[in-house]
Amino acid sequence: MQSGTVMLQAAAGGLGGASPLFLMVGMFVVMYFFMIRPQAKRAKEQKKFGENMNSGEQIVTTAGIHGRIERANEDGTLKIEVSRGTFMTIERSAVSMEMTMAFRKKADAAAGVTTAVAK
Repeated sequence: MQSGTVMLQAAAGGLGGASPLFLMVGMFVVMYFFMIRPQAKRAKEQKKFGENMNSGEQIVTTAGIHGRIERANEDGTLKIEVSRGTFMTIERSAVSMEMTMAFRKKADAAAGVTTAVAK
């Protein structure tokens, strides 16, 4: 009878050693799908957005400066016009995709309202 009890305890102890390993692997999988993967996707979209900027587009920088792209330089910088005759040179990475998209949506909505009122 005692040997049966010892066997059950040994079996339970062996299973307990693998449990923390499964827990750690599970935590890594959850972190990957909820943190790492979305962040990598967002970085890829930001890079694509930065590469596709052309002159004449309205942008907003991460510092909140609004401007229009005057020229895209070969060294990865943009010459933007912030007011008539006032130009700044900024890095492409300083343009905020989220703020620029929000600004464009707001401008499109305002243009849609103005067009609807004009009709």
